[in-house]
Amino acid sequence: MEKPVVVILGKIPPPYMGPSLATQIILKSSLNEQFRLVHVDTRAVKSLTAMGKFSFAKIGRNLGIYRHLWKTIRREHPALVLVPISQSTIGFLKDAVFILIALLLGRKVLIHLRGSNFLNWMKGSSAITRTFVKSVLRRTNGVIVLGNNLRYLFAGIYPPERIYVVPNGADYALSSRPKSNHPVRLLYLANLQASKGIEDLVEAIRLLKVQGVADFRLDVVGGWRSSATQQSCESLVQTHQLPVSFHPADAGEKKFQFLSEADIFIFPPRAPEGHPWVVVEAMAAGLPIISTDQGAIVESVLDGKNGFIVPVRDPAAIAAHLKELIQNDAKRVEMGQFSRHLYETEFTEKRMVERLAATFRAVIAA
Repeated sequence: MEKPVVVILGKIPPPYMGPSLATQIILKSSLNEQFRLVHVDTRAVKSLTAMGKFSFAKIGRNLGIYRHLWKTIRREHPALVLVPISQSTIGFLKDAVFILIALLLGRKVLIHLRGSNFLNWMKGSSAITRTFVKSVLRRTNGVIVLGNNLRYLFAGIYPPERIYVVPNGADYALSSRPKSNHPVRLLYLANLQASKGIEDLVEAIRLLKVQGVADFRLDVVGGWRSSATQQSCESLVQTHQLPVSFHPADAGEKKFQFLSEADIFIFPPRAPEGHPWVVVEAMAAGLPIISTDQGAIVESVLDGKNGFIVPVRDPAAIAAHLKELIQNDAKRVEMGQFSRHLYETEFTEKRMVERLAATFRAVIAA
């Protein structure tokens, strides 16, 4: 029996961002054993600095991607086309062309939202934009969100049975041994920008020093996205002589070395997130996690069990929980072990593939 063909649109690295990593993981996964996956690369640029900037070259590349999708669908006759959607007006207009091409060619279309800012964007958009978005989406066959707590985003557009939940999942060769380093090693791993909460974490470290907590060090791994944020953080570290080391972004072996050697992971975003891969990676490494209630994070970081959920922009709360974990080896190890257990039961590649496969089959059969 021939495997059903699924055309998957999406960016792949570079640049290294959550959605591009997700596409890459899906394309390389065991989902290939059940479906013939055909990828249409939607990258118009390959660097973070070029993203969001206008150029005629990008227009030309986007037109080329539309032509490529048209030819791919005509050649492959897929049972399903998976289209990730943006949460901005310009971005959605580009995505709508992908959707309409697939619909025009008589294909079933499944939407994939890799974030949680959809309703905020819709509420801030014009009535014409909202009407257009709803009109396009209602012609599709369903939507995937990253957590059960994000189903509400599409409650007014799709019936409940057409809103599917598929959290991120991947396999990592990470050590999850109980850790009790001294000094305790803290880790932040993400793009270094205000929306990811880096300034709140550095301020929390300053508060810990004021409180006399000394048996720790923080490794910050990521690329700066704003010179103002960089200056603010580095100045605070230098002025107060904080035990913080900044390291360049690394998507390979060195990143996983940091995860394997860490004791506590901190990622306190201020802005809406989807289901951050760094949280999945920290769980795989068996780390207690301090984060905020953004997107589907609360379905991975269970407050008081494998970490703590703190209010947004609250360095004092971050500092309080860090102090508790730094000074309590047993609790740190217990929470880390629960993180690993939760990862193994819910967020491996196998679990993601099971959920994706069930979703694809349900939409194809409907």
